[in-house]
Parts: sequence; C-alpha cells; structure tokens
Amino acid sequence: MAAVRIGPKHQVTIPKEVFDALGLEAGDFLDAKAEGGRIVLIPKRLAAKAPAPRLSPAEQKILTRAKAKIERIQRDLLHANGLTREEARVAAKAGLIDPEQMYWWTEEWQKGERAAERNVRAGRIRTFSSAEELINNLRR
Repeated sequence: MAAVRIGPKHQVTIPKEVFDALGLEAGDFLDAKAEGGRIVLIPKRLAAKAPAPRLSPAEQKILTRAKAKIERIQRDLLHANGLTREEARVAAKAGLIDPEQMYWWTEEWQKGERAAERNVRAGRIRTFSSAEELINNLRR
C-alpha cells in the first residue's frame, strides 16, 4: 500500500499502480465516501468511452430523418411513420436505437403498432385478471 499526502486544497494523488489497475484516465470521476474510518473512492462511469461511429454525409442526412421519425413515433404513434430499413440501420449504427430492436421501428412493424393502438383507444381490447379467465374466454 502506497502512502499519499493530502495537499492544501484537500487533493490527493492516486498512486500510478492503483490508477493503472483500475483503468482510470485524467478527467474521470470518483465517488468518495467515509466508511469505517477509511476513505473509499469508487470510479464513476458517467458515459461509455466507446468512440462515436463515423457516418458518411449521406448517412448523416439519413440519421436526421430517422431522429425526426423516432421522435414522432414516441410523441404521436397514431400519426407517425416508421423508419425505412436504411434509416433503421443508420440509427442503430449511431446508437440511437438498439440494433436488436431495429425491426420495431420500421414502417412495416409500425403499421401493426398503429392498428393495435387504434383498437386500444376504441375499447376493442379486453383484459383478463387471470390466465384461467383468459382460457375460459378462448374456449367460448
């Protein structure tokens, strides 16, 4: 264990071996707390350090359209259009949507979402309080 000195502004220097072992970088944040007469410093990851993907100028234009469509879907599902497959691909590449959920944002899928939403709003959807109640309803 390395000894460190507290500076005039309450600063301490983290020993290099500890700094390297934790994969810390200058500018990183730490949570600090007193615990059992000790000072505990815990690295705080505010955001992933993954590099942003490079988008071509054409992909940047596609991403702009995709962002607008995604915002519209989130705001007003009934009157929104889904993404094209290309818009979904670029939105996933940029980290705007989960790559495994790209299908959900496509126009093809959104048609079904809009139909379901219309049925819910029109009261054509029935809910059941138990699986048994659902099964009995299906048997009728």
